[in-house]
Amino acid sequence: MARNKYPEVTVEKILEVSQRLFLEKGYDNTTIQDIVNELGGLTKGAIYHHFKSKEEIIDALGEKLFFDNNPFVTVQKQKNLNGLQKMREVIKLYHVDIDRTELGKQSIPLLKNPRLLAELADTNRKLIAPLWLQLIQEGIEDGSIQTEYAKELSELLPLLTNFWLIPSVYPATPEELISKFAFIKYLLDSIKLPIIDDEIFDTLQDYLEHLNEGK
Repeated sequence: MARNKYPEVTVEKILEVSQRLFLEKGYDNTTIQDIVNELGGLTKGAIYHHFKSKEEIIDALGEKLFFDNNPFVTVQKQKNLNGLQKMREVIKLYHVDIDRTELGKQSIPLLKNPRLLAELADTNRKLIAPLWLQLIQEGIEDGSIQTEYAKELSELLPLLTNFWLIPSVYPATPEELISKFAFIKYLLDSIKLPIIDDEIFDTLQDYLEHLNEGK
């Protein structure tokens, strides 16, 4: 068999098919063979050449969806917004990304996969926290944010707005998710970082309605 000269094309095709199947059938109901059947000639060996397991595929999909629609990059292009407004926009953009939230809903039980759980925590620490820190520091400089705990807040925000809201880690009904957001809003308001406003709550309601439609 000839060597694949364009492995990135193969990876992209695997991820595209896997995403569609995960969303249509659910992660648990999708097998590697299902993915192979939709790849138009690629073999199971071609998948395992790039991904050791189905868990690695959904992990790669999560990263791809983040980087393809990185809300931090998007808000930095909006020069008319101050630091606080950019932080609010990040929250809105993240939680209205339907493909990402659906994959989160279908995601593997992270508590039973300590490697992926550790990778998620490491990503929050190494990647997401510095992006939050940049916006917090920008808000301090432009006067929209008043805090002496920029670094601490940057590390807390990924835990509150992402990790704590992952259904496979902390199971919650839509109503419980609303309560969680209410608590996050109360907590952040009390430490003078009011990044969850009424518009974000409205967006949350729409998101939860979408979740209920899929039940």
